[in-house]
Amino acid sequence: MGVPIPIIVEKKVDALVVGPFRSEVLLGAMDIIARHKVPLLGAIAMSTASDAKILKSPRYKYIFRVGLNAKYLVDYLINTMKFLRQRYGYNRVYLMNQDVAWTRATASLMIRLYFERTGWQVLGVDPYPSGASDFSRGLARAEAAGAQIILPLFDMPTSANLVKQWHGMNGQALLCGFISPMVGPSAWATFEGRITGALNAIFELGNIPSTRWEPAIAFNKAYEERYGRKIEAGHGPAPAYESVYILAGAIEAAGSLDPDDIVSALEKTDRSGVMGRIRFNRAHQTFFGDDPGTDALACIFQWQKDGRRKIVYPLSIADGEIELPVPHR
Repeated sequence: MGVPIPIIVEKKVDALVVGPFRSEVLLGAMDIIARHKVPLLGAIAMSTASDAKILKSPRYKYIFRVGLNAKYLVDYLINTMKFLRQRYGYNRVYLMNQDVAWTRATASLMIRLYFERTGWQVLGVDPYPSGASDFSRGLARAEAAGAQIILPLFDMPTSANLVKQWHGMNGQALLCGFISPMVGPSAWATFEGRITGALNAIFELGNIPSTRWEPAIAFNKAYEERYGRKIEAGHGPAPAYESVYILAGAIEAAGSLDPDDIVSALEKTDRSGVMGRIRFNRAHQTFFGDDPGTDALACIFQWQKDGRRKIVYPLSIADGEIELPVPHR
């Protein structure tokens, strides 16, 4: 979705859900949304720059984010690295990222806020332009340097080749990060099973079912019954779904379509949904934590030999331990 001028001006909508896909578009749209006083419940754009603007000026109070933001993504990845160190003694990491703003920022923050402060050895940081398809040199450098973890950050389709090349090397390093093509259940067939042992992030619970959180299972079943296929995206579907219910509840609570009344009701949101418990902080960002009974959740899963995705972190919804050494060896 682009800057929503036609939708707001021509359609004269009372509210928006999902909103801009890219953060750059959201930031450009914020003044338009504020000028027309249209409540927005975003589900995809992740920049925390919008949070800062909301905290700085009440004119942006109409903008809310239900999905994960970049800060929480960094927190989840850092906490996963902490877990891997505590449980398995890992402390050598090699980062590989797509050369775009969100991945550069994520890699930089992880290095500055965690790896450098806690004695990890950062053995390399390899950026790749969008569309790159050969990652063999970086993988070889990581293996030669003795990396225990390769941390990828990619949302481009060609990053699928990174996983295939990692698998073909039969190396010792665990692959753990975010590669968009490796998220959904159909990836098993797409990769011809050559992803066993790889760990990947899901940005919101509900985009993957969880045996430890029944609403996520119910959501996935309902989605498959309605559309005849499983959820493939790791970011967006669950918060988009929740946004409709959150908005409807706020309108009912406000008893009005007045945007200021809707905003006041949205700020009081406290809903148990497919992502966990949904509440907004002062920046109108959903709280994310490690227990679905108290906060919304992201999670990390590991591909199993039988093609299943097993949630391994956070522990509150984990279906079992991370399997080491890398099972494809």
